[in-house]
Amino acid sequence: MMALNGKILDEALRLLGERLRLKRADPVRLVVCGGSALIALNLVSRSTNDVDVVAMVSENGELFSPVPFPEILADSVDEVATLLELQADWLNYGPSSNSGGLFQSGLPDGLLHRAHQSEYGAHLQVFFIDRRDQVFFKVFAAADRLGVHVDDLVALNPTPEEMEAAALWCMTHDPSDGFRGILISMFEELGYEDAAKRL
Repeated sequence: MMALNGKILDEALRLLGERLRLKRADPVRLVVCGGSALIALNLVSRSTNDVDVVAMVSENGELFSPVPFPEILADSVDEVATLLELQADWLNYGPSSNSGGLFQSGLPDGLLHRAHQSEYGAHLQVFFIDRRDQVFFKVFAAADRLGVHVDDLVALNPTPEEMEAAALWCMTHDPSDGFRGILISMFEELGYEDAAKRL
């Protein structure tokens, strides 16, 4: 299966928009986070396997859960996967897939206002989340799973103030002492000792 770099990501989303047009779908508006948003906004230089949809946007600008995708969108995603030889779930709602998901637990205030909108034809709009919100999500993911999330966080080079704000938001999702301890340890390892002391 082909990985998504900047060029292939753009091609896949444009093709998705075209499939939606051919099906005469109502306009689809996706809020995208994760590696694909980092790539689209040139915040990191790497590839990714999928496009993470954290929310969808209604016609009047309200965020709503992406679960489940509308059937016409799901079918179009499958068609693009076949045409470009991408993995079947190359576009998915994994970050908000259950009751503990990012959308369900609460997104950072102002996320949609800060997001960067891209048009892929008249039937697909993608809102790539801003760097600040990426820091929030990456702190949360890195505390849970480490790996590429830590690498992305380091590449974003957040300020101590951004890290502290991210941690405070993360602790609204998991207020346990154990999670707070994991955050403090991670901050110390990444060189944010002063921010760690304020948690």
